[in-house]
Amino acid sequence: MTVRERTTGTANAGPRRKGSSSPLSGVRGLVPLALVVLAWELLGSPDTPLFPAPSSWPPALVDLWERGRLGPEVVATLRTFFIGLGAATLLGAALGILVGRSRAADRALNPTFEFARAMPPAAMVPIATLLLGFDETMKVTLVTITAIWPVLLNTRSGVRVLDRTLLDTGRTLQLTHATTLRKIYLPALFPSILLGVRVAAPIALVITLLVEILTSVNGVGALIADAQRTFRPARVYGLIMVAGAISLALHIAVTTLESYALRYRPTR
Repeated sequence: MTVRERTTGTANAGPRRKGSSSPLSGVRGLVPLALVVLAWELLGSPDTPLFPAPSSWPPALVDLWERGRLGPEVVATLRTFFIGLGAATLLGAALGILVGRSRAADRALNPTFEFARAMPPAAMVPIATLLLGFDETMKVTLVTITAIWPVLLNTRSGVRVLDRTLLDTGRTLQLTHATTLRKIYLPALFPSILLGVRVAAPIALVITLLVEILTSVNGVGALIADAQRTFRPARVYGLIMVAGAISLALHIAVTTLESYALRYRPTR
């Protein structure tokens, strides 16, 4: 094989690797789910109240939409998700940088971090409702507390492996703490923070739905709990599919954002 042929082969292989890592490539994973739903529709019995045919799910959702309940509840869930994830990102990145810079603080706080992040979110719901009540603040607080750990721990790990040459350069130039944070720490730790956000995003959505189901505070989870209590299985399955669609859309959005933000960084 000549040098030209090898070069051509390498050039042709590049776009294929890039396409295979596209955020939309994960949509192919929905094929097994679609086959299961199709088999359910074809083989399911209409006389089974607990397993209604998938064709009955859209009419149940349309009924909710016409009653003016579906849209506002989806908005309430997304609002809690974005506020909670945003707060978790800011607090997690700030604490990760502070703890990662001090080995003494890292050793002192690491047992507390390990204990707190292992706490089941459902166990914190009664405490949060007792202290904060049944409102949006309670939901956002629980989502933030649960989703903060991936961002915090990834940022802390990024600070640990940060190139010391960058920090020495900042000290040589006599940069202020604010300038060092803005021009050295944040650009260097940006991939670690984004990785934490990508891990925290599905956790934040799951906790949002869980809190809504347990407390019946406004959201898609509250609709699921209400449909379960009133024995409307078609509505339950339809709302579960809505939650899955929201999760898939958010996954694609976060992955696309990460790919765009890191497009100029070299890949391994």
